Amino acid sequence: MQNPTWKNSEAERRMKNLTHHLNPISRALPTPTPNHLELSTCAKTTKLAVDTSSLSSLMRGKHRDIQEKVFRYFNANPHLQTPIEISKDDHRELCMKQLLGLVREAGIRPFRYVLNDPSTYFAILEAAGSFDMSLAIKLGVQYSLWGGSVINLGTQKHKDKYYDGIDNLDYPGCFAMTELHHGSNVQGLQTVATFDPITDEFIIDTPNDGAIKWWIGNAAVHGKFATVFARLKLPSYDTKGESDMGVHAFIVPIRDMKTHQPLPGIEIHDCGHKVGLNGVDNGALRFRSVRIPRDNLLNRFGDVSRDGKYTSSLPSANKRFAATLGELVGGRVGLAYSSVSVLKVAATIAIRYSLLRQQFGPPNQPEVTILDYQSQQHKLMPMLASAYAFHFATTNLVEKYSEMKKTHDEELVADVHALSAGLKAYVTSYTAKSLSICREACGGHGYAAVNRFGSLRNDHDIFQTFEGDNTVLLQQVAGDLLKQYQGKFKGGTFAVTWNYLRESMNTYLSQPNPVTARWEGEDHLRNPKFQLDAFRYRTSRLLQSVAVRLRKHSKSLGGFDAWNRCLNHLLTLAESHIESVILAKFIEAVQSCPDPSSRAALKLVCDLYALDRIWNDIGTYRNVDYVAPNKAKAIHKLTEYLSFQVRNIARELVDAFDLPEQVTRAPIAMQSEAYSQYTQYVGF
Repeated sequence: MQNPTWKNSEAERRMKNLTHHLNPISRALPTPTPNHLELSTCAKTTKLAVDTSSLSSLMRGKHRDIQEKVFRYFNANPHLQTPIEISKDDHRELCMKQLLGLVREAGIRPFRYVLNDPSTYFAILEAAGSFDMSLAIKLGVQYSLWGGSVINLGTQKHKDKYYDGIDNLDYPGCFAMTELHHGSNVQGLQTVATFDPITDEFIIDTPNDGAIKWWIGNAAVHGKFATVFARLKLPSYDTKGESDMGVHAFIVPIRDMKTHQPLPGIEIHDCGHKVGLNGVDNGALRFRSVRIPRDNLLNRFGDVSRDGKYTSSLPSANKRFAATLGELVGGRVGLAYSSVSVLKVAATIAIRYSLLRQQFGPPNQPEVTILDYQSQQHKLMPMLASAYAFHFATTNLVEKYSEMKKTHDEELVADVHALSAGLKAYVTSYTAKSLSICREACGGHGYAAVNRFGSLRNDHDIFQTFEGDNTVLLQQVAGDLLKQYQGKFKGGTFAVTWNYLRESMNTYLSQPNPVTARWEGEDHLRNPKFQLDAFRYRTSRLLQSVAVRLRKHSKSLGGFDAWNRCLNHLLTLAESHIESVILAKFIEAVQSCPDPSSRAALKLVCDLYALDRIWNDIGTYRNVDYVAPNKAKAIHKLTEYLSFQVRNIARELVDAFDLPEQVTRAPIAMQSEAYSQYTQYVGF
């Protein structure tokens, strides 16, 4: 491969000399040849030696043993593995049997980790979801949502009464927050809980059809209890007659413990067949003057006395509401983490198939594998790099969340809340798009249900909506960034994850360096400082410019309409910030990796992740002369070259995910056995 050629103009010769003088460690990057086969052959001569075992140990981490316990249980019980073709009702019953077997037969008790060891809990969730995503969601409803609401929003009396039944599945339950007319806007919920001081009870009512609890997991078939979010109404002695204390959570029994029939005043309906996750029994709940004891109020953040007096350690309804939702952030953490697992499975299937499948080739020569084609690499290699990047970012999020649950540090709580919102939105959106790309990359065979893309895509699709709509969550991130930005200019400091903005905002306010904008050597472009600076520069520029726009439009439109006018700008800002966080965590993982072989592989993958993102938004950098034309061209060339390099270790990289064959059991992913497995499946 030849070095890039330079035009023979005297001006460019001088600029080249000046660039090399100011950047002496930079070496010219190789210029890929136009022929994809020559590129592939050339790249193979410099293939990295990857110790898959060491890399796998790093990726699987400390929870390998408990995940293997889940895998062994289902491998030993094939009757519990979900078949390709199964009816909605049968899938629901099988899913419940899977959960019961995991808890009562395998002896795995997820609830015991929810509060004290969340990282282990999420590892169990990941392993369960690799067999059937419906199982992971049902498990999450039982332990994260229903169980989590009891232990996080309740007090000791609730734990004493309900913990064991939730843990051993004697008390299957639901999380009844979403209503037909209100999902994201939780403060707009209409279900009412009115206190009756005469009987010392709350009366739960659904005032209209729009207030029917909707999409409630576990409600249609299996649930016996529900944590119901409702507006707390207390008697008052003024003209209104009652006071609205805002949204609170209540434990409401919904079915008889012996007969399993709906209790008086409770109507339960089935939400029916869904696009995916049909092992989860989503239902709708209506309450008609359902009475529950006063003790059923989950009263960690607000309580009602026998005489109807309200008390809280928090000064306002907004503070109580924020504290309540803050305790439920674990669901977003789990979805971000689980979405990465789905991406790993899909990428593994598509890449293994692409390494096996041969199509076309030079005249009179053997056909070549489709992963040798630049177009296939362009689809799959940045995706593989993203799977690694997301892995380290979400693992860090889980660690932060675990620390938050132990310390309750206010600064960490705020950091986790914003970071979980951003990562959940960004990662699930990326995975959803990638699932369709993987299906397409496998051609017609990718369309066969047995090869899993359809079920993965359908089951994962709702990840973009529940636990917070992605567009709404990104607005939360943008809003938090603006709050930090405004606070900085009032003498405040940035929160933990936002710290980098202190320096990069100052950098943004100055003009880009015309010399560094032209540096194009490989060492410079692969320097993590250049990569991270570029990501952070873009975020700072977006933050400063959207703040100016909002200030301008607010004067004429008001705050709400100004926000809406700038909404796409705000979403881009949030995504840019999250990409900066992801890259920072990836770079940290590379630098702290103890094994030289694994570190070299991760460095290559990290460079591809960073430069691919920069190239995809190269217009932003060119518009402000952060990157000169020759440097933009060099970034493009190097990105292609790195993609070829990653292709050469793609098998080792996906093998390092260490996904059991039952997880990637698609016949087209079974390497040398693929076609025999596939033909056997269709009956030959």
